[in-house]
Amino acid sequence: MSGDPHERSLASRLRLAVVRLNRRLRAQRVADDVSLTQIAALSTLHKCGPLTPGQLAAKEGVQPPSMTRVIAALEEMGFVERRPHPTDGRQAIVELSDDGLTFVRKAISVREAWLDRQLAELGEEELEVLSRAAEIIDRMAGN
Repeated sequence: MSGDPHERSLASRLRLAVVRLNRRLRAQRVADDVSLTQIAALSTLHKCGPLTPGQLAAKEGVQPPSMTRVIAALEEMGFVERRPHPTDGRQAIVELSDDGLTFVRKAISVREAWLDRQLAELGEEELEVLSRAAEIIDRMAGN
């Protein structure tokens, strides 16, 4: 960034818009007894597939002991299952259970339904701009 005030303004506006939209999407919840941290772990397992607890902790940016507690709670809820690591007897593999997969799909559905309702209120030109912006934001996020 060149330090141009207009660019800083765009960066600030974009950051705030993304934070606010994320907050609104996260508020569209399936169950209040599942924490946002637990939902994030479930979503990562849904996206990435089975992982070791250490890999899951790294992807979520938390310490392994914290992730161990998250996994234990999710296991108690029946949303994840642990199985032995195929090559390292000290490790386990964590994966979504059928109930966990159902929960994640429902959470995605609820959030996308909310977003669909918001998008339905926009005009064609605004939808085209958002479509292009989504591509750019995804690229900026490294996906």
